[in-house]
Amino acid sequence: MPQLQFLVEGGHRLHGAIRPSGNKNAALPIVAAALLTDEPVTLTNVPRIRDLETLVDLVRTTGVDAEWVERNTLRIHAKVVRAADLDPVLCAKIRASILLAAPLLARCGEVKLPPPGGDVIGRRRVDTHFLALEQLGATHELTDRFELSARQLRGADVFLDEPSVTATENAITAAVAALGTTILRNAASEPHVQDLCHFLVTLGAKIDGIGTNTLTIEGGRTLHGGTHAIGPDHIEVGSFIGLAAVTRSSLRIEQAGVEHLRSVRMGFERLGVECEVDGNDLLVPGGQSMRIVDDLGGHVPKLEDQPWPAFPADVMSIAIVVATQCEGVILMHEKMFESRMFFVDKLVGMGARIVLCDPHRALIAGPSRLRAATVESPDIRAGMAMVLAALCAKGTSVINNIGQIERGYERIDERLRALGARIERVERP
Repeated sequence: MPQLQFLVEGGHRLHGAIRPSGNKNAALPIVAAALLTDEPVTLTNVPRIRDLETLVDLVRTTGVDAEWVERNTLRIHAKVVRAADLDPVLCAKIRASILLAAPLLARCGEVKLPPPGGDVIGRRRVDTHFLALEQLGATHELTDRFELSARQLRGADVFLDEPSVTATENAITAAVAALGTTILRNAASEPHVQDLCHFLVTLGAKIDGIGTNTLTIEGGRTLHGGTHAIGPDHIEVGSFIGLAAVTRSSLRIEQAGVEHLRSVRMGFERLGVECEVDGNDLLVPGGQSMRIVDDLGGHVPKLEDQPWPAFPADVMSIAIVVATQCEGVILMHEKMFESRMFFVDKLVGMGARIVLCDPHRALIAGPSRLRAATVESPDIRAGMAMVLAALCAKGTSVINNIGQIERGYERIDERLRALGARIERVERP
């Protein structure tokens, strides 16, 4: 398979409008949860990215009919579901393979799940998934894979030991299939978790407390088919805000889902980047001050990620690149993953003034004039951050391992070229 790379010429202003894709982190659990019903489900605004393609391939191995009827429309008919061993090669490509645990337990009573893959951004424990499923009546055994079984899932009062997004999604899916009422406490409440809940309600589930940390789910209802549109990806919106900021461009982000952007906008405001709401569009004006806002008394400010509704961890890499172009000093605190910040050495090599204090904190002083370089894409978000860095650097940069970026961003080179970016996708010599 050829190795692909991006060639990015920096220093050019962008203009126009861009629309975010459907939320990757909503589409993945929704595709998995579509296995709960034996009637057809149609999903629209599904991002056509590598992670989704891989999950669809996994779903097909269980006997489910899944086909792309249009580029971003997926039809799933789980009339038949087999409790076959899941392909370890496919599972190793994506972390979302673990989301099949709950629906396969519900439909087949058992599942053998190889270890999931995903970005290497630190330890990503799976204990919370199995502790939650255990409280709902499942048993599990760990060999070279996770072997789960459940004669009948039953509702329970479940307290998650951490507000893990994917564990919350697995617990929600299992609770919808379980007999009786489940109260799910310390649940994650991100927009993609909410979207999963709304999808299941469309199929006939009863879920109260959507958008909060406590969900009450009346399980055991017969689910029917339906059609559901995946909501916009707020992480992509954050990426595009950063894109406009570092290129000093005026951009319109269409159908941005502004109701979910308050914490993202507040984070960028701390960097001196303001946005304007126009209906459901977000406008990022050009020529902004890009001046970091000090804390009261002139103290060095801090931008930190936390569980929703605080600033999202997946936007932290983008914010770090933006901070290199802002006037002032700021401490970035990545609380959730101990390896996510290890890409900053690539920015330092491009001329950024960054001190990596420890695996979770980086001190950034700006503005820095970045210069072109040859870099790698270590994970989805850091890869996109490197694209932003290259677009504001002097000269032409080479970005390798772009498959990581394309796991999460659909046709990103085409969409950026439509704004005037100089970016080309080429085969590596």
